[in-house]
Amino acid sequence: MLIFTIWPLFALICLGFVMARAGFPSPGFWPAAERLNYFVLFPALLFSSLANAPVHDPEVLRLGGAAVAILLIASLALMIARRLRPTPAARFGPAVQGMIRFNTYLAFAVIGSIAGSGGMALAAVYVAVAVPVVNILAIVALTEKSAGRHALVLLKSILRNPLILACLAGLAVALGGLGLPFGTGAFLSLLAQGSLPLGLLCVGAALQPAQMRRDVAALGTIAGLRLLGMPVLAAAVALALGLDGAAALVLVVFSAVPTAPTSYVLTRQLGGDGPFMAGIITSQTLASVLTLPLVLELLG
Repeated sequence: MLIFTIWPLFALICLGFVMARAGFPSPGFWPAAERLNYFVLFPALLFSSLANAPVHDPEVLRLGGAAVAILLIASLALMIARRLRPTPAARFGPAVQGMIRFNTYLAFAVIGSIAGSGGMALAAVYVAVAVPVVNILAIVALTEKSAGRHALVLLKSILRNPLILACLAGLAVALGGLGLPFGTGAFLSLLAQGSLPLGLLCVGAALQPAQMRRDVAALGTIAGLRLLGMPVLAAAVALALGLDGAAALVLVVFSAVPTAPTSYVLTRQLGGDGPFMAGIITSQTLASVLTLPLVLELLG
């Protein structure tokens, strides 16, 4: 059963939560671990996956187009809902991030467990396309009249984003057909092996269950739309564009995993409702223990 493939991933998240609450190895360990993963280990995984990706395959282009379409459709639906029920940017921004952002570590771990290295390469393509889009949409949602000014700041930060830089470098290698000579591939593979376990432990360490006590109805609505509605949208877009196999799986998984823990950082930086965002992250992560296997059984 699929649950036997996925449960070890959630066990790592639970272990990270228990370790952090127990103060092990130390409170300062987790921020350092997140930085190591964000700047070194996960970029190595993205680069090595993209360097071997079949970027000349027309299906890869359709995958990128499908990723953008899913994100724009979901964002447009939220904007229409905001017109009907006005919401301040401080709360609208977290809601948007709760819908369109994704826990990259969990998505990669699930796809790697089910689809192997071929799926990982397509997942890296998805990240290369989707990460800039979700960041721009999130920054616009979190701001009001100054959205344009903040968007320019965000674009500058995107160009310094280690994940984006790793994706661009990996795509350049793949398009040039250069390969990874002199043992570089083995070196990057060793770095990449530590990324997903460490990332899932950090996800667990960052959970804040206390924040789930407020805005219960809003948290439940956003979680339902994200964890159940978005995968259905992804499956519909995949069907419309003729995607199947690993490409369709990538779309569904990235749409079915909970939102990214880094959403909290961006929300705080731009004056959004931090506790609300923390509640969204925690509620979705906990609920996905049940919804992710269900969605993959029905749509995967």
